[in-house]
Amino acid sequence: MKIRGAVLERIGDPVPYAESTPIAIEELELGEPGPGELLVRIEAAGLCHSDLSVVDGNRVRPVPMLLGHEAAGRVEQLGPGDSDLRIGQRVVMTFLPRCGDCAGCATGGRTPCVPGSVANNDGELLGGGRRLHRGDEPVHHHLGVSGFATHAVVDRRSVVPVDDDVPPEVAAVLGCAVLTGGGALLNSAPPRPDDRIMVVGLGGVGMAAVLVAASLRDSLGGEVIAVDTVPEKLTLARELGATRAFTPAEVVEQGVVAEVVVEAAGNVRAFDTAVTATAPGGTTVTVGLPHPDARASISPLSLVAQGRSIVGSYLGSAVPSRDIPKYVEMWRAGKLPVERLVSARIGLGEINRAMDELAAGHALRQVIVFD
Repeated sequence: MKIRGAVLERIGDPVPYAESTPIAIEELELGEPGPGELLVRIEAAGLCHSDLSVVDGNRVRPVPMLLGHEAAGRVEQLGPGDSDLRIGQRVVMTFLPRCGDCAGCATGGRTPCVPGSVANNDGELLGGGRRLHRGDEPVHHHLGVSGFATHAVVDRRSVVPVDDDVPPEVAAVLGCAVLTGGGALLNSAPPRPDDRIMVVGLGGVGMAAVLVAASLRDSLGGEVIAVDTVPEKLTLARELGATRAFTPAEVVEQGVVAEVVVEAAGNVRAFDTAVTATAPGGTTVTVGLPHPDARASISPLSLVAQGRSIVGSYLGSAVPSRDIPKYVEMWRAGKLPVERLVSARIGLGEINRAMDELAAGHALRQVIVFD
């Protein structure tokens, strides 16, 4: 079938992307879903730093590639064989499929699925191969989703069904921002009663972590501390439940510390701030994705003498089929106002300009809304 999608043609173009236009809106051919796959009509797709990291070259992927890894939509067709899904069902698409059988999947979310990671690196679906073409040229899938398009064929293991009461924009953001930011707390470093929780870097993932941290205060107490360089983001964090908010410089100058510190900015300076602000006995959870060549300097003695830990958390150490239903219930109960993370609704043709907004640090979650 013919679809329209946002294809990354070149990696590392100069900013502003609105002028260099590395992403083209193209008509492509989408193949039929195979066994264990499904065709999804995309309703909403969020722009994330993981998309930007491919555009700017921090994460080198094969091109041309149809971008987008945080999306939601309706099932339009099921591949051959039995399926637990039904036509018309809304699904959340997640960027790390889990085969359920490998050593990574046996860790309960702590490490990524091995075959899923290989497929993602190769620009293929978990079951193998590509379903996207532009004429005779194959087009790579982005993290098994390629959600910046009118339709996508995905592996069943890349989606989680949700009920119709979950709006498309909320469903989309659950698939990456909430899984990653929330999972850093619920899976990687569950806070104890009266623990202070700090979030460094208030993009979509970081602000999702603030929402989840705020929801925990009812039962655990403690503080929620938000850290960013952008004053507007600090103001919004307070509105979303942060009890205090600081710039990184203020954190260092005032000696602000917390027992659980989530680094969600994806750069070395933020990581350094997070480690410095981790209290004795506390845990630093890093979920950001800096450039592969980035390096930080840490005193091993400070970790040993103060009993501190540093934990890496990819996709919030999530098992999407286990965790997304939890976040849906929190949203239904009014404890997780995910809608507040949506900073703009845009059309597919605005994607290059939207990448500029993301690169400049102005946006939380810009969401492409499809008619």
